[in-house]
Amino acid sequence: MEKRIKGSCTTILVGKKASLDGSTIISRNDDGHEALDPEKFVVVNPADQPRDYKAVISGVEVKLPDNPLRYTSIPNSILTNGIWPAAGINSDNIAMSATETITTNSRILGIDPYVAGGIGEEDLVTLVLPYIHSAREGVERLGSLLKEYGTYEPNGIAFSDNNEIWWLETIGGHHWAAKRIPDDAYVVAPNRMNIDFFDFSADDTMASADLEDMIETYSLNPDFDTVNLRHIFGSASTKDTVYNNPRAWFGQKYFSPDVEQDPQDQDLPFICHANRKISIEDVKYVLSSHFENTKYDVYGDGSESDKTKFRPIGINRNHDVHILQIRNNVPDSIAGIHWLAFGANTFNTVVPFYANVDDTPAVYKDADGTFNLNHMYWLSCTTALLGDTDYDLYVDFRNTFALEAMGAYRKIQNDTDAAIKNGADVKILKDANEKLSNESFTRQTKLLGDMVTFGSEHMKLRYNLND
Repeated sequence: MEKRIKGSCTTILVGKKASLDGSTIISRNDDGHEALDPEKFVVVNPADQPRDYKAVISGVEVKLPDNPLRYTSIPNSILTNGIWPAAGINSDNIAMSATETITTNSRILGIDPYVAGGIGEEDLVTLVLPYIHSAREGVERLGSLLKEYGTYEPNGIAFSDNNEIWWLETIGGHHWAAKRIPDDAYVVAPNRMNIDFFDFSADDTMASADLEDMIETYSLNPDFDTVNLRHIFGSASTKDTVYNNPRAWFGQKYFSPDVEQDPQDQDLPFICHANRKISIEDVKYVLSSHFENTKYDVYGDGSESDKTKFRPIGINRNHDVHILQIRNNVPDSIAGIHWLAFGANTFNTVVPFYANVDDTPAVYKDADGTFNLNHMYWLSCTTALLGDTDYDLYVDFRNTFALEAMGAYRKIQNDTDAAIKNGADVKILKDANEKLSNESFTRQTKLLGDMVTFGSEHMKLRYNLND
């Protein structure tokens, strides 16, 4: 098997009764191993979907059905390590985000070791998303693939339709468990096993057929009277207390500020309830966050020790942030919205692209490995890099940009929604995406230009002649 490549992401899930407009929302920062790894936003049409799939990393070969659905995707631009589609929405308005790298322990690996020639993050969206017609069906298809082929890594995967959100976590080489997120709840999931309390007999859970028996047979449960999958199959390491738990803590602190918790707590809850309905802007804020208004903020006033103690959610290794929204109370043709931004998330905005299209705007799909400010990926990364040199100097530019840009995107979206409701041809969605792309690219370019102009007056390499 090729050298394993992995990322370290952060996921947020929002049930339909917990969201501002009644949508289901699954979202994730797609973080990589390196700071830069160009990505594209594309549509995979049925004719372009492989029928005989072969992974680059593991070499696994999978025969795929001959009836794929069209779907959006965010693949790598450079395919040395495979496609890595990250996330998308198919033409039946089913969304999938894959994957959140999670943790495990030696007890389960001693029973069900990883499979070197199995499936992994590189493959999952391609193997599952084009063939499912509900979130629940996504869990079932992925579960069957894990049983047949196994996996070489631990991952968490989100599925949604307009009604349900499901979260699946792989366990060992072939096992898995999944839980339906309550409609009135949210989840913040970092790079650890996240599912805690689990009822194998409940309607809102699914799992490998023998998982419950395996826990009993091998005496895996450390608790006396509960079944907590994080305790049974996950980790509680020192690394978790600085790398993973603080990210869950900050997201929960933002959505549920009245709940007092320790950022290093190993038992921060999986299922949470906010003190208000959650907006797309809220989700983007948390996925861009760096412990703002705490002593742990990298850009804050805390001690150097505090500022480097915890791994932030927004980080230089963010390659994209996607927020997959399946809306209710709108026609099916406009229900799926693939919100997207590239690069480190401190100086960008997510754009609400309609998913029911057969192509994507050029500036979002044509990035390659050559630096080029005419491509959104490289433009976003450049803006984030400049902003990082003096966050306090540039943050007000970012705040104004984000407010005005999101307002402009929402105006285009509202106008398009209204046109569709009044019976306009669905092809208008492709034109709307072009408008959104142009608006985003123009505003991101202006932000970078404003920062360069303002920052040039504050360079250290200057001398006042007073003449």
